[in-house]
Amino acid sequence: MPETLIDLIRHGEPVGGPRFRGNGANDALSATGWAQLRAALGDAHPWDQVISSPMARCYPFALELAGRHGLPLAVEPALIEIGMGTWEGRTHAEVAATEGAAYTAMYQDPVARRPPGGESLDAFAARVAPAYDHQVAAHPGRHLLIVCHSGVMRALVGHLLRADAERWYRMRIDYAGIMRVRHGRFGPAIECINARTLPS
Repeated sequence: MPETLIDLIRHGEPVGGPRFRGNGANDALSATGWAQLRAALGDAHPWDQVISSPMARCYPFALELAGRHGLPLAVEPALIEIGMGTWEGRTHAEVAATEGAAYTAMYQDPVARRPPGGESLDAFAARVAPAYDHQVAAHPGRHLLIVCHSGVMRALVGHLLRADAERWYRMRIDYAGIMRVRHGRFGPAIECINARTLPS
């Protein structure tokens, strides 16, 4: 079985700085966000295919990168971020100040205590995991770059390690943080999470 290598990178900082952004807040990358992504990847382009979330904080960078290096680009709608309901676009400080009990409860029990109107972690996993598995199966022996979101990356770690969703938020994924997964004879191996530069 040929090895398939998957690099995933979280988008950079969007306009407006850190906020709750799921699939209902579609802010573009800030100048800082563009710089973070460019610094993380540099001039490297070892990939055979670039795949991107369609959201404005992912796709424009993926398009620019693919165009610059002559790489094919595909959009995967299932890899949009998890929906955060009524917290979309609000800062953590604002939500903590106005809905303190709900804010604390979400981090203590992220499975049962979602933001009002937010997407469940089960529903999120049910769309993200099959989309990822499809890409792996469709590109055997290839090297892919997926430009996506912190929630997507957490869900995929959970999927690959069969870790319960309640543990996903124990992982920190920074802006432009990189994760690498190698799929080989004995299944997937996560080689790094939240790397600041592309692994060699």
